[in-house]
Amino acid sequence: MSGGLGIAWFRRDLRLDDNPAWAAATAEHERVLPLFVVDPALTGPAGALRAARLLGDVAALDQRLAEHGGRLCVRVGDPRVVVPAEAAARRAVAVHVNADVTPYAAGRDGAVRRALADAGVAWRPQWGTVVHAPGRVRTTSGALSQVFTPFHRVWARTPWEDWPEPGDGAPLADPGDHLPAAAASYPTLADQDGPAADPGELGAAARLALAAERADRYDDERDRPDLVGTSELSADLRFGTLSPRTVAEVVGEATPGRAALVRQLAWRDWYAHLLHARPELVERPMKPAYAAIAWRDDPAGVAAWKAGRTGYPLVDAGMRQLLATGWMHNRVRMVTASFLVKNLLVDWRVGERWFRHHLVDGDVPQNVGNWQWVAGTGPDASPYNRVFNPVLQAQRFDPHGDYVRTWVPELSGLAGPTVHEPWAAGPLELAAAGVVLGGTYPERIVELAGSRARALAAYAAARG
Repeated sequence: MSGGLGIAWFRRDLRLDDNPAWAAATAEHERVLPLFVVDPALTGPAGALRAARLLGDVAALDQRLAEHGGRLCVRVGDPRVVVPAEAAARRAVAVHVNADVTPYAAGRDGAVRRALADAGVAWRPQWGTVVHAPGRVRTTSGALSQVFTPFHRVWARTPWEDWPEPGDGAPLADPGDHLPAAAASYPTLADQDGPAADPGELGAAARLALAAERADRYDDERDRPDLVGTSELSADLRFGTLSPRTVAEVVGEATPGRAALVRQLAWRDWYAHLLHARPELVERPMKPAYAAIAWRDDPAGVAAWKAGRTGYPLVDAGMRQLLATGWMHNRVRMVTASFLVKNLLVDWRVGERWFRHHLVDGDVPQNVGNWQWVAGTGPDASPYNRVFNPVLQAQRFDPHGDYVRTWVPELSGLAGPTVHEPWAAGPLELAAAGVVLGGTYPERIVELAGSRARALAAYAAARG
């Protein structure tokens, strides 16, 4: 154990348990300063719900540290300035972090690392945000697979690297600046109550326990937005109140449902590894031919899509759920994204930025990877000629219309599957349900078959 003070700089790893950076800091130093920097470059563009979730998790981390005799030192400002200044003021000998893969994080950390090196302070990174660190999952030729299935095969058989064991280093009790007030109460999903509605890693542990209870049904129910069939752990993984390794260990792979859930952690790693290797994916398609797609400028269509006023109930339900809760079911994310990119022929980057702003779990590698998948422009993407039909998707995955009726209540009076295509209802049925197309509920802003043909032609033209 070093005699000098170490800094544990928390970012998207807001937990003490199964946190290799925190463990290394407490193992290597007698005294540790737990540090969090409120970075306006990240909190400014975040939607109110994600900002509230972040600040709730940060406050919960402070409470956990208090149980160990310390406090979280909070600073507000540019980390490239704040962290080296804090290290100098504390005479720290090392700064411990869990690395990140986004272009912004790489630039930020590079600047901090160089400033610390000039001052003789060690930079000690770990990879506590993914199961396997970038570079650990390679094909036999040594490359990062551009196709998920072979990546997953290697991912599943790759042994976990040992993470440091925590030590006895004592956290300092210096709260630093005041934590900014959250813009809203801590956002969780409607079915999360009791301990599962608590912020931080204690709430996350309760949410993981609920996810593990229903994991056996995951493969059968994960595509049903009318059911609680997904893990609902994406925000905890985003802010690091849970380690992905903890999720894998608790859920296990004893049944097909559990194995399918753990497989999602491999998808998460894959997108992180790809962005680490190809940071340009945030702005550019991985398939160069699709840089030539003639996207449409459609402000009215984009506005209707954002507001959940497209005239297609499943699309509108998803977009309204996003605005109200900061979350959307994964199947519905694919449908709403496909509608924007394929039916409206609007650049996928417009949707990616909107989701990134509003999603509580907004995570650049996952968001970019999934948008490029739907757009057909990324690695192992959906074929360009695959266009999700929002009516057929609704009929299949929301068979009773419960999801749509929850988020599009003006259609709740329509019986059975009619709720998914109100234009197919007769005048008497619409009147009985209190639905006026073009009045209480909007007319469809685009026709599905014609818009699909238009998108395929645009993609074909780009492909040459």
